[in-house]
Amino acid sequence: MKTIAEEMGLGITTVSRALKDAPDIGADTKQRVREVAERLGYQPNRAGVRLRTGKTNVVALVLSVEEEVMGFASHLVYGLSEVLSGTPYHLIMTPHFVSGDPLAPIRYIIETGSADGVIISRTEPDDPRVRMLLQHGIPFVTHGRTDMNVAHAWHDFDNERFVVEAVERLKQQGRRRISVLQPPDHLTCYAHVRSGMAIALGDGCREVPLTVTTDSDIAAIRETVLALLKSDDPPDGIVTVFGNGAIAVLSAVRETGLKIGRDIDLICKQPLNVLQWLEPEVTAVNEDIRESGRELAALLLAAIDGAPLETLHSLHPPQWDAAG
Repeated sequence: MKTIAEEMGLGITTVSRALKDAPDIGADTKQRVREVAERLGYQPNRAGVRLRTGKTNVVALVLSVEEEVMGFASHLVYGLSEVLSGTPYHLIMTPHFVSGDPLAPIRYIIETGSADGVIISRTEPDDPRVRMLLQHGIPFVTHGRTDMNVAHAWHDFDNERFVVEAVERLKQQGRRRISVLQPPDHLTCYAHVRSGMAIALGDGCREVPLTVTTDSDIAAIRETVLALLKSDDPPDGIVTVFGNGAIAVLSAVRETGLKIGRDIDLICKQPLNVLQWLEPEVTAVNEDIRESGRELAALLLAAIDGAPLETLHSLHPPQWDAAG
């Protein structure tokens, strides 16, 4: 700030207040100070900001290392960064393993005071991370919902509607034995998938159960689907809720010699439009992860600013293209 003040012939206090958008500093002065600050590469000292305001200007994305599938994490970060780039907030990633203690990264953020807001995913119906963040008054947003009957910010994809519409499409194509590669049963989205299946099945259409989930090793998914397709009761339609499983399912179908669109149909949800490159007959719904990132960032900023939590949520419906 001293360098900026000397170059502009202003006092350090004036520069400081201009950068803080103080109401007693003229708009023209603020703009000129910002332009010089940007040209000189000025960045406020984070430790100093925290001492003065009690804020870190940091938001933490808690993401499992297993979620870097088909570019999921990178697209989520891209969307978050698009919104945060116009604010004082910086994004940090706090990785963890699904098999580890889910509270460990939350506990670290709370104990160190290292972030003003938190983004978490892989929500559970009664999520201990949500409970801990609420107890400590830390603003947060979840990628996914809970069943805790407490108000909190969330954004989600409508998996129930996706499954209903996917099964209906399979039924229209004459498929009657449906398998679904679904999330593990401790996640909230599992209940949404099961609800969708309960709504859509019937009319002579039944489920052929899969013993693997979207959390299973991709090789295990492939081998399990392969064995099921070779069994006495194979499915003729498969729905996959996440993209990594779709690749394993597609590989298994190809090994059996079955032709998608003739012998079996595959409907997938994916974060990137890539499955049709491998197999044009696959029907896929793209979940726009960048848009999810933008939604999550906007909701978190609103939570940090004190907006009513019961208003901070969004639910994205599946978008089927004209060919699907």
